[in-house]
Amino acid sequence: MKDMFSLKGKVAIVTGGNGGIGLGIARGFASVGGDIVIAARNAAKSAKAAEAIRKDFGVKVLEVEVDVRQEKQIQGMVKKVLDAFGRIDVLVNNAGINIRKFTQDLLITEYDEVLEVNLRSAYLTSKYVYPAMKKVGGGKIINIGSMTSIFGGGKLIAYGTSKGGIVAMTRAMAVGWGTDNIQVNAILPGWIDTELTQRARVELEGLNEKVLARTPMGRWGKPEDLAGTAVYLATAASDFITGVALPVDGGYAVSI
Repeated sequence: MKDMFSLKGKVAIVTGGNGGIGLGIARGFASVGGDIVIAARNAAKSAKAAEAIRKDFGVKVLEVEVDVRQEKQIQGMVKKVLDAFGRIDVLVNNAGINIRKFTQDLLITEYDEVLEVNLRSAYLTSKYVYPAMKKVGGGKIINIGSMTSIFGGGKLIAYGTSKGGIVAMTRAMAVGWGTDNIQVNAILPGWIDTELTQRARVELEGLNEKVLARTPMGRWGKPEDLAGTAVYLATAASDFITGVALPVDGGYAVSI
């Protein structure tokens, strides 16, 4: 029971783990003893994040520069992790982008890019870590969705589609890999204060006031608010939970 929330001896990959929600989750994993892989495009930003995690928690951290739109780069990232650690226990599919335009104004190239980064990459990364997880007897995959997985937004046609797909994909993987002892779940963050949402507050007039008015807790979330939920879904504490999509939103979804 004492190891229920421990990741000691485990290796966790976090895509987009060098900032925002991804970094908050990576630090949460490190706080319970997990060795961390930060997989992201910005090498300098990843190096800074990795050094802070090593200093604060004393765990091993590997930075891998990867464009999750590229299948071969994902395969190469998985190989680097296995070469360095010999195992993969946890994957967080967190990498994501957003392009806010009304449906009639969004270019097909923009639509495709959002789905490639947010949804296709989660499928590919999960596919390529699967053999390593099966080899060690199981694993945990956490897909980062959004409240737009269940709510609509006029300027969120691509983003909302990708995040709705994350929930459907989570359920399919949970069913397909259940007998391999791989639990697959999704976290649906509410309005979290990150670079993406800071830009949203500029692009969407009145957003800040609307979020504060509807959120019962009366504030925007912080990246570290996701850490505890991610630790729960990554550890033995959640071994009989799979296929769920868990909102972490300060009550936004249940408020009117």
